[in-house]
Amino acid sequence: MPMVVGVVAGVAVAAVLVLIGVFKMMWRVAEPNEALIISGSKHRTEGLEEGMGFRIVTGRGTLVLPGVQAVRKLSLDLNETELHVDCVTHQGIPLKVRGVVIFKVGDDFVSIANAGRRFLDQQKLMSERVHNVFAGHLRSIVGGLTVEDMIRDRDKLTGQTRAACGTEMEKLGLIVDSLQIHEIEDPTGYIQNLAMPHAAAVQRDARIAQAEANRLATEAEQQSFARMAEATRDSEILQAGYQAERDKAAAKARQAGPLADAGARQEVVVQETRVAELEAHRREQQLQADVRKPADAKAYEKRTLAEAERDVRISAAQAKAKETELAAAAEATRVKTAAGAEAEATKTRGTASASATRATGEAEAAAAQAKGLAQAEATRAKGLAEAEAIKARAAALAENQEAVVAQQLAENWPEIVRAGASAFGNVDNMVVLNGADGVSDMLAKALTMGGTGLGLARQLLASMNQNGQAPEGTSALNGTSAPPKSQKVPVQEN
Repeated sequence: MPMVVGVVAGVAVAAVLVLIGVFKMMWRVAEPNEALIISGSKHRTEGLEEGMGFRIVTGRGTLVLPGVQAVRKLSLDLNETELHVDCVTHQGIPLKVRGVVIFKVGDDFVSIANAGRRFLDQQKLMSERVHNVFAGHLRSIVGGLTVEDMIRDRDKLTGQTRAACGTEMEKLGLIVDSLQIHEIEDPTGYIQNLAMPHAAAVQRDARIAQAEANRLATEAEQQSFARMAEATRDSEILQAGYQAERDKAAAKARQAGPLADAGARQEVVVQETRVAELEAHRREQQLQADVRKPADAKAYEKRTLAEAERDVRISAAQAKAKETELAAAAEATRVKTAAGAEAEATKTRGTASASATRATGEAEAAAAQAKGLAQAEATRAKGLAEAEAIKARAAALAENQEAVVAQQLAENWPEIVRAGASAFGNVDNMVVLNGADGVSDMLAKALTMGGTGLGLARQLLASMNQNGQAPEGTSALNGTSAPPKSQKVPVQEN
């Protein structure tokens, strides 16, 4: 039994090894710089024509059937070819163009397929084929240009060459990475002759530049000599100055003794002056400490106390104002409440008073009516009585005028005398001439005004009797004459 197991294990291992060997024989991997061309079975690749009979693999592995399929590699590396082309320009001048072309197989399947069909077994001849293509196009392009164009614009030559070869290189499955024209050889010396005028101009400019440099060098030398002379002069001047300073120092040395004495005396005076200044400063500081500082302290104390007192008064006033404001608010509230209560009470009292007033008014109206009737009767009776009295007085005046007038004057004599004396009421000081006789005359005149009034009354009555009407100033109701106008007493005021 163990023998059977060993045989089975050995067979299995052998089978695995065989499978590994077969797999290695069948498995092919494409490197990054190569493409696998697998032929032997019909296969369609995207972008290629159907029925090409081969398959392209890049950058991965694939299974290949040995004996059925064939696998070959196409390099994708860079290749280069040097160009050595004999050309003739548009001017008929022969030239030799030297350059280099760097190319490779394209990375797409179409380019790989085209290159595989053309160069799969002839990859070493790829550079020769590319050289032939570029040589032909380069001769054609150079034939349409002049030497000056090729020299001045070499990029134009390169661009036209690449554009002309592009279609053919694409058919070959190749792409051009770089095309460089290194050199243009001129066997006839045309280019050299073109350069001769420029070379002559360069030589001329060089000679001019050299002459200018020589002139500048000469000027620099002359300036150097001048600076040397200037330096010699400055040196001599400095030496003379130094000699003068030495002589001056010697003279000062000879005067050092007297100057030292004078300097010592000057220093003494300076020190004494400084001492006096320090003493004055000390006195000023003492004055500051003894007088000014205490005065400032007292002023500051008074100012501080005044400000504190002012702040206290302000605080008290503010507190008082606040208290007054609160009291006013309380009083207003109280008055408002009392006014409301008073208004309510007044309304009640008004209602009661209106009823009482209405009753009182009705009673007073009745009383006033009765009173009016009584007053009217009394007035009527009084008027009748006065009319009877006037009638009786008129009859008396008709019978005895003088007796009636005398009675009226006697009854009103005090008022007449008072009216006569009122002229003296506004006199502050009065000077009466003739002394006591003048006073007596004045008083006599005032007292005799009554007699004058009696005569005037008689005249008025006589006029009334003649004209049949009361003269002006006489009352027709009471039969009395108006009092005569007051006569001015001649008085001299001092």
